[in-house]
Amino acid sequence: MTRPPDKQYPYAFTGRQVLVGVCGGIAAYKVCEVVSTLVQCGAGVTVAMTKAARKFVTPLTFGALSGRPVLTDLWRPDQADAIAHISSTGTADLFLIAPATANMIGKMAQGIADELLSTLAVSVGSAVLLAPAMNERMWSNAIVQRNVDTLKEVGYRIVGPGEGWLACRSVGAGRMAEPDEILEAVASILGATTPEPAPQGR
Repeated sequence: MTRPPDKQYPYAFTGRQVLVGVCGGIAAYKVCEVVSTLVQCGAGVTVAMTKAARKFVTPLTFGALSGRPVLTDLWRPDQADAIAHISSTGTADLFLIAPATANMIGKMAQGIADELLSTLAVSVGSAVLLAPAMNERMWSNAIVQRNVDTLKEVGYRIVGPGEGWLACRSVGAGRMAEPDEILEAVASILGATTPEPAPQGR
């Protein structure tokens, strides 16, 4: 992709491969901006979606933004790669899950692999970044917090959640981190550099 010479991008991700897992939650719409910016910054992005995620954003949207087929099922006879969950995680420099729901966090903490995204999580060999998003009572639940602590103990990174207006019409902790916060966390993990400003034309 050729970048417009007068447009500046916040990070240089050239050559990096990012696997983005999208779970079911209203915050999934924010991930569109994350994927688009990653691609514009030079990253190769592959998106995997849960069944619930596809109720909020279509695979067509993420396919258009990433320029790659979207992974939606472990068993797709029309996919050339029958073991995409292995090949995708084997080439990724980072696995970002956003929004990361309480359900997915629980599965990952227990090593459960019963659908595409949780299977990707079990087979991944790269750094993992989670951007949790849920109701404030769910986020404060002792079991959810224990699962988050378990994932932190094995080296998973967490960005957010923040406090604010939630989809359930309440205010509290559980709001997914904003795209710029997620991108900053990605850059920190990948060690991305900020591109030099383009020379100004006379």
